[in-house]
Amino acid sequence: MSAADSLRNLGVRLTPSGGELRVWSESADAMELCIFDDTDPQWIVKTVPMTRDAHNVWLAKTRTLSPGRRYGIRVSGPTGPRHAFHPELVLVDPYSRGVARMAAGRRLSVVVDGGFDWADVAKPRVPLDHTVVYEAHVRGISKLNPAIPAELRGTYAGLAHEATIAYLKDLGVTSIELLPVQTFVPEQRLTKQGLLNYWGYNTFNFFTPHAPYATAAAQAEGPEAVLREFKGMVKLLHEAGLEVILDVVYNHTSEEGLGGPVSSLRGIDNSAYYRQDDTGAYQDVTGCGNTVDFGHAIPQRLVLDSLRYWANDVQIDGFRFDLATTLGRDSLDDAGGGSYDPQHPLLTAIRDDPALAGVKLIAEPWDVGPGGWQTGNFPHGWTEWNDRYRDRMRDFWLRDIASARATGSAGSGIGRFATRLAGSSNTFALERGPLASLNFITAHDGFTLADLTSYNVKHNVGNGESNRDGTDSNNSFNHGVEGPTEDPVILATRRKAMRNLLGTLLLSAGVPMLTAGDEFGRSQRGNNNAYCHDSELTWLSWNRADWQQDLHRVTRRLLQLRRENPALRPSRYGRLGESVPSASQMDWYDADGGSMSEDDWNSPSQRTLQYLVASTPEHEVFNRVLLVVHSLETDIVVTLPTHEGVSSYTLLWDSNHDSVDAVSTAASTASLRVFAPGETLTVAGTSMQLFRANEDAPAAEDARG
Repeated sequence: MSAADSLRNLGVRLTPSGGELRVWSESADAMELCIFDDTDPQWIVKTVPMTRDAHNVWLAKTRTLSPGRRYGIRVSGPTGPRHAFHPELVLVDPYSRGVARMAAGRRLSVVVDGGFDWADVAKPRVPLDHTVVYEAHVRGISKLNPAIPAELRGTYAGLAHEATIAYLKDLGVTSIELLPVQTFVPEQRLTKQGLLNYWGYNTFNFFTPHAPYATAAAQAEGPEAVLREFKGMVKLLHEAGLEVILDVVYNHTSEEGLGGPVSSLRGIDNSAYYRQDDTGAYQDVTGCGNTVDFGHAIPQRLVLDSLRYWANDVQIDGFRFDLATTLGRDSLDDAGGGSYDPQHPLLTAIRDDPALAGVKLIAEPWDVGPGGWQTGNFPHGWTEWNDRYRDRMRDFWLRDIASARATGSAGSGIGRFATRLAGSSNTFALERGPLASLNFITAHDGFTLADLTSYNVKHNVGNGESNRDGTDSNNSFNHGVEGPTEDPVILATRRKAMRNLLGTLLLSAGVPMLTAGDEFGRSQRGNNNAYCHDSELTWLSWNRADWQQDLHRVTRRLLQLRRENPALRPSRYGRLGESVPSASQMDWYDADGGSMSEDDWNSPSQRTLQYLVASTPEHEVFNRVLLVVHSLETDIVVTLPTHEGVSSYTLLWDSNHDSVDAVSTAASTASLRVFAPGETLTVAGTSMQLFRANEDAPAAEDARG
């Protein structure tokens, strides 16, 4: 048997003659399969010595290894600084499709059959240029929703409930990105503090759904039922046309640093799975105690097999890779090594694997190691979280405004904002295009949208770390008062700032990501690192004030406008003097309707821009829109540009208004205001307006034919 064949069926495989377990370890000198009693999880009813093949795969076969059976492995091996064998411990199979929690936090592998009737429900396969990602937490999205039966709230079934699906469809997002749902455990430090890991970035096993997110009934029935509920969730979301993207954490595991728990990989082959030097010291670039060694072929294989399982057996549509720079690091060598390589075998294998064809790949392009910040440096075929976009847009609408109030100068012009608005071509290579940029203003990690406009500093005392945790670089502005206020002027200004940030996000070229709750102004009371709070602080509220309902309608309108105007969704970068299919032709005008000068781009006193953008259609009809951006707090008179082919401009949205009804809710409404090229209008301070640019009427045909 070849090495590839030997590694093909790691984990448990069910055959007509019984179960077969295959586990890889190069360093072990003995391994045995332990079968547990069906009713007493402490009682080992059978042990089976495992044999080793030429490719370091250990094998055991037994009829006792059948669906529902709990099992584990015991592994022995040499001592030494790079090894951590504990033959007295029962370890979890890294390829387990089921994991059961025993007493005192102990866990065992469980055999699952995995059968499920998908009933020909196919993946939605939303094109990347139409994709709008909605980042959400399985528990948080439905935990407080009164329209969902109490026993389903906060579960996979609650996410798949018709009320949740109706909400997502009405909002207009296409793809829900779930914070980690692979089985995870709280860090030992949090357990000692009486806290827990709510976000889930501490993976215990890469193949199993997190059981506590299933309904109580499914949990009581066991891992097979948990998996069935998870697949049922995916099926119902797919039936509704919604994609499911998983936030996956392959960069480290819950075994933490040396001295941490020995539960799986560490006890199977510590020297192969974790980055360490010859003294056994872990070389951690994740900040989580350990780092998986992706310079080694076996951890690479583990990730690929996990992704294939979720993408095919569970029908997942895409993955967001936490600290993805770590996946592109080589092993340490005598010279230190371990540097990031954009053509790393794992990164290119994930992209090129036929079993992952069509799967969305999203990188968080940094870690905490040397050279860890790699935004723009992932291979073609990957989309990246664009932190440059996040920081520039926050500065433009928040910190620059704060600076203008304090010093009289915003500090920067509008040029860098325009670059990000148009797709960040200064960050991503020409062949990758604007869809390489996942644009975001907020994420689970950091302030919510409402808190960005309400707090200058973080307020994380409730996390138990004396406010030391969480970033201090928030690029936020409280608009005059820290936290809650009843001042109507400050509240109105904060609401407009939120609308400007949402408008910027949803009208920019690239792939937008909306954080759950931002569409209605959810607050975490200034906590920018709420990872350890499973409470109403982090759950979505369904009891919303009038202004929150207005903001929700604004978000829905912006998503509608993005769908209806392909000029806002280019797939390629344009090139000067050329018509590039599925790019956008861009023209930039100043407040007077003239061409932008260098001073207009760079002067902190100008900060007004008219962005006229036209599609170069391949798959949709021709479309042209005008976005007017003004980012000083004084009103300005703007002259709409005169451009060949444009006969008039129809106002579609104005961020100066709390309600979309102030403009209109439908493009066909007769009350929409229409302006002529060269006409002047007053644009309110710190606001943006979107217009449809209407084409000249075609000339009448000669009556003589």
